[in-house]
Amino acid sequence: MTDSPLAPFLLPDGFARPHFGAVLREASVVPEITRYAVRAREERRLVRSRPVVERRPVRETTPVVLVPGFLAGDGTLMLMSRTLRARGYRTYRSHIHANVGCTLNAAAQLESRLEAIVHRRGTRAHVVGHSLGGMIARGLAVRRPDLVASIVTLGSPMLAPAAHHVALSWGVEGLVRLSRAGVPGVMSQECVAGSCARQSFDESRQPLPDDVAFTAVYSQRDGIVDWRACVDPVAHPVEVTASHVGMAVDPRVIDVVGAALRRHEERAVELPRRATA
Repeated sequence: MTDSPLAPFLLPDGFARPHFGAVLREASVVPEITRYAVRAREERRLVRSRPVVERRPVRETTPVVLVPGFLAGDGTLMLMSRTLRARGYRTYRSHIHANVGCTLNAAAQLESRLEAIVHRRGTRAHVVGHSLGGMIARGLAVRRPDLVASIVTLGSPMLAPAAHHVALSWGVEGLVRLSRAGVPGVMSQECVAGSCARQSFDESRQPLPDDVAFTAVYSQRDGIVDWRACVDPVAHPVEVTASHVGMAVDPRVIDVVGAALRRHEERAVELPRRATA
C-alpha cells in the first residue's frame, strides 16, 4: 500500500489491486456504447410501430435514484436513466455533479436528495449506484432504511474499497494534494485514511434491514477494481460481461438492473411496507 494514499484497512487480506495492464480491458467500453446505440435505435423503431395510445409505458410508483461513481457525475448515468424511463421507471438524478469530495458529505447530500424525493412520491426509493456510488448507497441504506427500499450496486468494491487500479490511486492522491493546497470540496487525507474513511467503510459493512433488497452486479472483466470485492455476502450477486466504465452504458447491464428492480418490487409487495413519515 506504499503507492496508495488510502488507509491499509481499506484493502483487507484476500483482495488485490488489478494488475497494471488490466485497465486495457476498459477499451471494451467502445463496443459497449455502440451496443447501446444499436439497441436504442431498434427500440425507437419498435415504439414507432405501435399505436400512439400504446407508446407511453405504465409508470412504476417507486422512484429510482441513480448515483455516479468516483470522478463522475450524473451525466454518466444518463443513458441508463433514459432506458429505464422508457420502460416505465421514475428515475431521478442524485445531484452529484462530480463525485470527488468527501464520501460522508456525498452521503449526506444523497440523503437530503432522497428525503425530498420520498416526501414527494410518498414511498421509499430504489437506489442504483455505480462503483463508489454503490458504496455510498450501501452505507445510506444502513443508516436510513426509511428512505431506501432497495439498492443495486454496479462494480462497487464494498469489501475492499482500495482494491482498485493504481490509476485511481493517482486520482485520489491528486485530490488530496488539491485539498492540502486549500481547494475546497475535494477529498482530504482524512477522507481516505482517517476517521472519515473508517466510518464510511464500517457503515458499508453493517447488515441491512430485512426489508431492504440488495443486488450486487459485478464483472470478472472489470479492469478497475477487484471483482471479488464487489460480491457482498448479503447481496444477490449477478455476474455480467462488461468493463467497469461500461456497466453504466452496456444495454445488457441495464437489462440486469431493470430485472433487479422488478425483483425488488415483487419482494416489497410480499413484505410489510416501512413507514416513510
